[in-house]
Amino acid sequence: MTTAVVICPGRGTYNKTELGYLARHHDDKGALLAGFDRLRVEAGQETLTALDGAARYSVAHHTRGDNASALIYACTLADFLSIRPDIEIVAITGNSMGWYSALACGGALSPDDGFGLVNTMGTLMQERLIGGQLVYPHMGEDWRADPARKEALLALVAEIDAREGHRLALSIDLGGMLVFGGDEAGLAAFAAAVEPVDGRFPMRLANHAAFHTGLQAPVAEQARQRLSAAMFGQPRLPLIDGRGAIWWPGATRIDALWDYTLGHQVVAPYDFTRAVRTAALEFAPDLFIVPGPGTTLGGAVAQSLILCKWKGMDCKAAFHERQQAEPLLVAMGMEAQRNLATGEGD
Repeated sequence: MTTAVVICPGRGTYNKTELGYLARHHDDKGALLAGFDRLRVEAGQETLTALDGAARYSVAHHTRGDNASALIYACTLADFLSIRPDIEIVAITGNSMGWYSALACGGALSPDDGFGLVNTMGTLMQERLIGGQLVYPHMGEDWRADPARKEALLALVAEIDAREGHRLALSIDLGGMLVFGGDEAGLAAFAAAVEPVDGRFPMRLANHAAFHTGLQAPVAEQARQRLSAAMFGQPRLPLIDGRGAIWWPGATRIDALWDYTLGHQVVAPYDFTRAVRTAALEFAPDLFIVPGPGTTLGGAVAQSLILCKWKGMDCKAAFHERQQAEPLLVAMGMEAQRNLATGEGD
C-alpha cells in the first residue's frame, strides 16, 4: 500500500483560477457543504456556495479573512475526503491556517467544529486586521540552501524590530521563502532595505494580518474566550504542528492541543520547513499530498525537502528529476496530478 503525508494549504491559495473549485470537484459532497453554508448563514455571512459560484473573482472580496479561510478549509477537507482508499495516510500537517484544516482531517476536530474554528479565526483576523505580511526568498532560482543569506535576512528583521516605532518579526519559515509580519513602519523599512527579486519580491500579501507574531495577541485572547477546549478530541492520525512537534493518537493532552492552537500557533513563528522535515524523517512516506485549493504550496514543500536533503535532493534540478522519474509530491489542485491522489478517471 502507498503511504502518504497530507499537507494542508493555508491562506492565499484560493485565487482567480480556483473560482468554482467546490462546484467542479465536489458536487458529490452536497451534505457536507450544505452544513457549512448553514453555519455561515447562522453567522450572518455569505454562503460558500455563493462565494465559489460567483460570476467573477474579486481580490477585495474573496481574499478577506472571513471569506478566504472558510473557502480554503472547505476545499481542503473535501479534497482530503476524496483521497483514494488504497493510500494509507500516515500523518497530516499544514501551513499556517492549514493547521486548522489538519486538525479536522486528522480527527481532532469534527468537520463542523473545524469549520467553526477556521471561520472564527478568519473573522477575528479580518475584523482587527492588525499589521500585515510580506514574502521574500532566501533561496536562489536553483533552490540550493543559502544559510548565510537566510541569517542575514533574519538579522535585518531583528534590527528593524529594535527601532523605535517599528514592529517586524518572522511569521512563517516557508521552504525557500520567509514570510514576515509587522506594522506598516516595519514592513516598509524591510522593503526599502532589500534588493528586489524577480520583479515580485518583497511581495506584500493582500488582506493578510501579521499572522504568527506577537501583534496577534488580542486575536488569540478573543479566540480563547469564544472557542472551548471541549470541541477538541484525540486525533485519529498523527498531527505535525508548526514547531515540528507530533501529536499522537491516544497520547494527546486535549487541553495542551487547545492551548497550542489558540496560543503559540497564533502569536509565534510557524516553522513549516521544520514540519515538512519532521514528516519526511519520522514517517518516510511514499508521497506528499497537498490538497487544494491552489498549487502554490508545492514549491515550498519541495524546497523544504531539499533543505533536509530528502532522498539526496539538494537543488531544484534534482527535485524535478526525481519527480519526473517517480512522483513524490502530488498537488490535488493540479488537474494533471489530481488523479494520482483520487483515482478519478482510472
